[in-house]
Amino acid sequence: MTRSEPIRNDYPEQQLAPGSEPTTPEAKKTLHRAILGSALGNAVEWFDYGVYGYLTIYMAVNFFGSEAGDGGLGVTLTLATLALSFLVRPLGGIILGPLGDKVGRQKVMVLTVLMMTLATGAIGLLPTLSTVGVLAPILLLICRLVQGFSAGGEYGGAAVYMAESAPDRRRGFLGSFLEFGTTVGFMLAAVVCTTLITLVGDQGMEDGWWRLPFLLTIPLGLTALWIRTRLGEAPVFSEASEHAETTRSPLRHVLVNNWRQILVLAGFVVLLNVAFYLILGYMPTYLSGQLGHSTAQGNWMLVAIMALMLVAIPPMGALSDRIGRKPLLLVAAGGYMLLSVPSIMLLGTPSLLLQFLGLAVLGILLVILVSSVSSTLPALFPTYVRYSGFAIGYNFSTAFFAGPSQTVANQLIETTGNQLVPGWYMAIAGLIGLISILCMRETSQATLRGETLPGVPESVGAPKPIYVEQNREDAEARRASYQA
Repeated sequence: MTRSEPIRNDYPEQQLAPGSEPTTPEAKKTLHRAILGSALGNAVEWFDYGVYGYLTIYMAVNFFGSEAGDGGLGVTLTLATLALSFLVRPLGGIILGPLGDKVGRQKVMVLTVLMMTLATGAIGLLPTLSTVGVLAPILLLICRLVQGFSAGGEYGGAAVYMAESAPDRRRGFLGSFLEFGTTVGFMLAAVVCTTLITLVGDQGMEDGWWRLPFLLTIPLGLTALWIRTRLGEAPVFSEASEHAETTRSPLRHVLVNNWRQILVLAGFVVLLNVAFYLILGYMPTYLSGQLGHSTAQGNWMLVAIMALMLVAIPPMGALSDRIGRKPLLLVAAGGYMLLSVPSIMLLGTPSLLLQFLGLAVLGILLVILVSSVSSTLPALFPTYVRYSGFAIGYNFSTAFFAGPSQTVANQLIETTGNQLVPGWYMAIAGLIGLISILCMRETSQATLRGETLPGVPESVGAPKPIYVEQNREDAEARRASYQA
């Protein structure tokens, strides 16, 4: 393996082995800053996706000439623009992932949040179809492509950085705050957009108020950028660099040596992001455009669901530290297989209570998934290719399977007239996710240090509590040898 030059260690207060609990006030402050910087940048990314989802109807009117209240072609084209932005995410993953394995996670995280902020803020300044004609949707697509490219490195970088900064025993709990940030971003998008719709009405949104949520990304993004510029490098990566355990060719190494882990991750991401995008991204359009429910009513129900998710995510992440990631993930995958279609059926009933129940079931299953994802997926790879493997597998799966889910679901409903399409979509994704989870190792409590794959090799297959204990014992032994 050709080694790269060592990366400077920006954690002088880190005297214990990476993965140890911080023991000094300065070390604890550094850990908290790492969590905040990762989560806030991720919140900016998903605030943008949430805004686009909640404003799809108005974007369709202003950029694709859709008639107000029409859930057909104009909406599909608007969602297709979003789907096309997903196609450049693999390019972002191929470029930014290996870059993060060579120059460090923190530097790439600064770049991605800057690109996201500029691209999303620019959407709020674009001319519309009535002003510049066909140039309007072209400019919208360009902004979304830039956003998609940066997103190709953002989520993987934030997840890897947080996982490599967190203590081994609390990686699930602390890693869950990355998804806490994701949910905050979506929830903030819902609150801002729904409040605007309530205050100015549909006509006011079409006339120009749709711009405000996109412009709000600018101060949010600049705040995240300021925090990330003050972060040091992740301790696990710093240690690997100091011991020459990084490589100049991470892309080649990960494709040759870790292609199985890439496939496992990609299969799981089909479930994760199909569920995520259909529930939190597509539901506003589905409830109003396809089912004819009040836009504000549907949005506020989703806000309530996301508020409940925020409360549940950290405890669920902590639970994954105690009993393991795989038992929880298998419950979620099985739940989507069995309960997605009945939950979608409840959304079509006239009862507001039953509609809320349907969303709540889908939201609970999503909480189980997202609370463990940022501690599970980085642990599928060794340190020297962790960012590359995560970014490539995550973004290819998102681009070709999960990303287009909103567009495909909307068009299938239009073509077939079957309003249960989102439920069947999630049920199939649940089966794919179930198979991938069984192929994973159990990595709760495992150390992320070194060139070997984290977790007990025997833990592939059905989960057992003993695997978590074995991971803990191995991590403790390796930390003790570091201090000795």
